[in-house]
Amino acid sequence: MRLIVHPLTLELREPFALAVGSRTTTPAVCLEVHHEGLVGYGEAALPPYLGWTQADVCQALHRVKWHEPIHLLNLDGLLSSAAAAIGPLPPALAALDMALHDLFGKYLGQPLYALWGLDLSRIPPTSFTVGLMSPAAAREKARQVVEYPVLKLKLGGDNDRALVTAVREVTDRPLTVDANQGWQDRSAALDFIGWLAEQHVLFVEQPFSAARVDDHAWLTERSPLPIIADEAVRTMADVVRATGVYHGVNIKLAKCGGLRAAHAMLTVARALGLKTLLGCMTETSCAIAAATHLAPLADWADLDGAALIANDPFVGAQLVDGRMLPPPSPGIGARLVKPLAG
Repeated sequence: MRLIVHPLTLELREPFALAVGSRTTTPAVCLEVHHEGLVGYGEAALPPYLGWTQADVCQALHRVKWHEPIHLLNLDGLLSSAAAAIGPLPPALAALDMALHDLFGKYLGQPLYALWGLDLSRIPPTSFTVGLMSPAAAREKARQVVEYPVLKLKLGGDNDRALVTAVREVTDRPLTVDANQGWQDRSAALDFIGWLAEQHVLFVEQPFSAARVDDHAWLTERSPLPIIADEAVRTMADVVRATGVYHGVNIKLAKCGGLRAAHAMLTVARALGLKTLLGCMTETSCAIAAATHLAPLADWADLDGAALIANDPFVGAQLVDGRMLPPPSPGIGARLVKPLAG
């Protein structure tokens, strides 16, 4: 089994701004795993807030070696031994996890959703993200992305109400709101959420800093809208801790360590009575295709990351009637259409 690691810089179609900063690129690492004539693809998207670098991920992936006889049907064994070599670096593990699942599906000739017995009719509509911008720009963006049935608004600036109002002037589609830890005062947040509930907003993500557990619990107890943890949830332990603090959790492959971990976290979250949002980074169609196989397990989906990238080297999932559907081909279904540099 041979691993080929490709550091990439993903160029965004336009500046992507949120409460904690703005960027025009996202560092990433794409991975090829070759085995017995098959190639599996994986990806680690590395937005700055995660705190890890391309060098961290590349070094971790180069440490992976399997000494025992390798068989793709021993997927759990392969992942467990790789996790020991990679260490506490979820994006690196996510890239390898995706690539091995891709190989697993290709070896068996089946897409992952079929191997998991999941029903594609249960995939929820996906949202399109409108970054933190001026009300006029947000209004124009809402006009442009008519193919998406839900809009996700990045808030946490000084013109949140004006931004929501501007979007509402041009569309009656459902909205979701992501403050990215940008709100400060919990009473002001509760008042604002009361107004958001009148604007056909579905839920609010991560109002305060993830460290403000008591304030999130206070807000969750009183909010007329579901409060969803994003930055506060990376691991299974975080899902368990979210109970009673949030109404739900946002699970992303890059921050939790890949498909195996995300599948388990989605299942446990539902058992604990938490709502589930399957989210993404600004990442290529490789990672988005992988995530779509889990979408039937989620209450909501936010899988627009590849649509925000100008130099996507893959094709994969397709937007059909507002839902991101996984490819029907074996594995994760992502197909390389441009050479991977690096």
